[in-house]
Amino acid sequence: MKHCPKCNRPYGDHETFCGIDGGKLVSDAAPTSDAPPAPPPMNTPTRTEAPRVASAPAATDAIERIACEWCYAQNQKTALSCRACGAPLDIRNLVSESGWREAPRIRDMTEIHFGLSTCQVEGEIVPVAEINLGQGDSIFFEHHVLLWKDDHTPMSVMPLQGGVKRALAGMPFVISVAHGPGRIAFSRDATGELVVLPLHPGMELDVREHAFLLASHHISYSYVRIKGLRNILFGGQGMFMDRFVTSNQPGLLLLHGYGNVFERVLQAGESIILEPGAFLYKDSSVTMNIESQKLTTGFFGGTGMNLARMTGPGRIGIQSMYVHHNTD
Repeated sequence: MKHCPKCNRPYGDHETFCGIDGGKLVSDAAPTSDAPPAPPPMNTPTRTEAPRVASAPAATDAIERIACEWCYAQNQKTALSCRACGAPLDIRNLVSESGWREAPRIRDMTEIHFGLSTCQVEGEIVPVAEINLGQGDSIFFEHHVLLWKDDHTPMSVMPLQGGVKRALAGMPFVISVAHGPGRIAFSRDATGELVVLPLHPGMELDVREHAFLLASHHISYSYVRIKGLRNILFGGQGMFMDRFVTSNQPGLLLLHGYGNVFERVLQAGESIILEPGAFLYKDSSVTMNIESQKLTTGFFGGTGMNLARMTGPGRIGIQSMYVHHNTD
């Protein structure tokens, strides 16, 4: 086994570089001390050319890495898709003139790696996430998104606080956990895209209700209340949002977006106004406030629109289609 000396992420013996930060992996049995090697004996001739020649291939390999444009993970130069998020590495970001970039279309049967586990994305119209859980790894999910699992894959329930409030807000109050080793698969009962979001240590992400598909066990799960959403998102929906937080370990989060998914990065103080049904996810640093847009001219002068003002800094994700969910 090998591990990354920066993030301590474990890898197999066949891996060379960390898929998150690009650092060179070291063997678990190898010393990690940064102390310089002992000098040669006095009677041994020294040559400076040999060390330079020997280190040249490693330096070249480190330079010739491919950075994923979606999640910024480092990949080996021969890779066709990102090992951390599955985004194609031979296709550049597609960005509109207003700054929205399309979420990458993950190719059928693409494999994504996290911990000792893999996730394979299958299908395109109603995509499926098939997980091969490694020993010691686990994932949690809303129980109704389960598609199938191996008979021997153990499961449990995650204890949650505020179950009554979550139920009244239309959010799931039962979160299931699957433990490795074993295989298990998930999908939403609608067309759309799977959005794969590797979360680096110290990240916080807020996600709208019924968009969360699964998350790895290194991610903490809770919910946050957004004031002002009670009356505009179909009778109470959207009053709470899922919050996902990483501490000192990276994690993997999979969301389902209806239609197509787009992302934009807001600078500090920059604002954009969304139709609330389009909102999919945001960094916790992005504030969300409700504004009423009055229509005071014409035949419909007495009507108005309730919109969501998003203010940076941070990422926001939107979906091109909204599906109303009744309380589960």
